[in-house]
Amino acid sequence: MPPRITVQEFGRLPGGRVVSEYTLDNGRGLRLSAMQYGGIVTELQVPDREGRNGNVVLGLPSLVDYLERNPHFGTIVGRYGNRIAGGRFQLDGETFQLPLNDGPNALHGGPRGFGAQWWDIAPVEADADGRIGLELTRTSADGEEAYPGRLGLTVRYSLGLDQSWRIDYRAETDRPTVLNLTHHDYFNLAGGGSVLDHELQLFAGRYTPVDATLIPTGIADVAGTPFDFRQPRRIGERIREPHEQLVRARGYDHNWVLDRTAGDAGLARAARLSHAASGRVMEVFTTEPGVQFYSGNFLDGTLVGRSGQAVRQGDGLCLETQHFPDSPNRPEFPSTVLRPGQVFESSTVHRFSTC
Repeated sequence: MPPRITVQEFGRLPGGRVVSEYTLDNGRGLRLSAMQYGGIVTELQVPDREGRNGNVVLGLPSLVDYLERNPHFGTIVGRYGNRIAGGRFQLDGETFQLPLNDGPNALHGGPRGFGAQWWDIAPVEADADGRIGLELTRTSADGEEAYPGRLGLTVRYSLGLDQSWRIDYRAETDRPTVLNLTHHDYFNLAGGGSVLDHELQLFAGRYTPVDATLIPTGIADVAGTPFDFRQPRRIGERIREPHEQLVRARGYDHNWVLDRTAGDAGLARAARLSHAASGRVMEVFTTEPGVQFYSGNFLDGTLVGRSGQAVRQGDGLCLETQHFPDSPNRPEFPSTVLRPGQVFESSTVHRFSTC
């Protein structure tokens, strides 16, 4: 079957505006569905070793659920992915105070971040290599969620014949601002149940420990800690250990510093996730310096997923490629400042296979 793009109505916003769900199908079993609201990826169908498809991302049954109670399932995250301490930062001598939506901190761009905004979507037909895509665009106004600068944004989702899902981000601003874009998918390669039996490898020898509110306190080596995933480890193997960092986050909710070659602006390997029973494997490559591994610690069973089952702790995990949390307040971290005349560009590739 050749690659194709289809569209159907997913629901209507309170004012009556139709929200459409677009589906990319690479013709080889890989299918991705996304909608204009939040740029949310609602499904990602991936074949197992027997060729049977399964949805490997958590989702919600209806648009109303996404509007009222979405814990960032499948969203584009911005203007700033992850946490900013106190919701406050200084830029060029000016102090900016953001809305607080995670205890004393700002998280994922605020209560009306990019995952709760409208994105225009245009299909991108197959190129010479058979890669098809969706181009999502929006303008973030100066002052949106208290961030400075009018920001023009383009995010492209594309599927390739090599069983890859690629995300390309691009942004420009008319005023100095901070920017940290990422994607917040909860993966479960089994298609259901817990991810604690998944094996994870992170290509990082360091991570950023956090304080009681999950703000980084510095950079530390993973050696000799439950944060050492340099070799494949079952996620549930050490998650219950009484390590102070695991206790604070109720599991894993930390940023890993990727082992990148200095000055390398290309794609580097970030993670490898595998599930033995289904045979599914997902490799993650990124241009970003870090990856936030979150083990779904705050999923508490109050949500019903797209499968009709209650979503509980550990039913999905996130691998958010990004710059580091609280970077606007940490000059020793890679900068997240974007200025007029500069172009922000970032890419992440998820490549699927079977073992």
